[in-house]
Amino acid sequence: MILIPTTGADDWQRFLADPEKQWRRGYSAMAAALSWESADGLPAELAAVIGEDPELLLAIPEHKVWLPGGGRASQCDVFALVKSGGDLIAVAVEAKVKEPFGPTIGEWMRDASPGKLERISAICHVLGLSERPPDHLRYQLFHRTAAAVYEARRFNAGRAAMIVQSFSQEHLWFYDFRAFAQQFGMLEDLGEMLDCGLPCGMRLSLAWAVGAPEFL
Repeated sequence: MILIPTTGADDWQRFLADPEKQWRRGYSAMAAALSWESADGLPAELAAVIGEDPELLLAIPEHKVWLPGGGRASQCDVFALVKSGGDLIAVAVEAKVKEPFGPTIGEWMRDASPGKLERISAICHVLGLSERPPDHLRYQLFHRTAAAVYEARRFNAGRAAMIVQSFSQEHLWFYDFRAFAQQFGMLEDLGEMLDCGLPCGMRLSLAWAVGAPEFL
């Protein structure tokens, strides 16, 4: 992959699945682009949850991570490599404003094809889950977290992180994220980082970071 540096937030638009529909003020794609382009390194809310003087090494908008099972890739709104406290961290960012997290596991697995069965099995394996997640949890959170772990392996990082960068000042859908995080431990509140160890020996971090309203 050959990467070309951006010259501003508008350069992010062309990587969207639907550039005309998704590129609008008040929507997550533009809010994230404005936030990252205006930051000196990491946006402040992400730096705060990662901690220990994090240093942004690179950030890739709309980064696709191919997971087993065919079908669509897991497309991270931003993928970043970050150094913090001697660690190299692969960070998958899911940006949100009002958008929900998509179908539940139960909805996504209804009449599941062999590819979907392979995909959910691979996700469970990489996340250290012994069985299929409960049907009421949101599939997007699982595949985005798995994407962080796969990229951490690819870049030989010792830590993977999945961070929801939410610009919703009402914290819409936080309860879905907290229910997901409970599969790995308890997450009590906004701006808190949950750290756990995966069976493969990698550290996994999960967090909900609240973005500034000025980018809406």
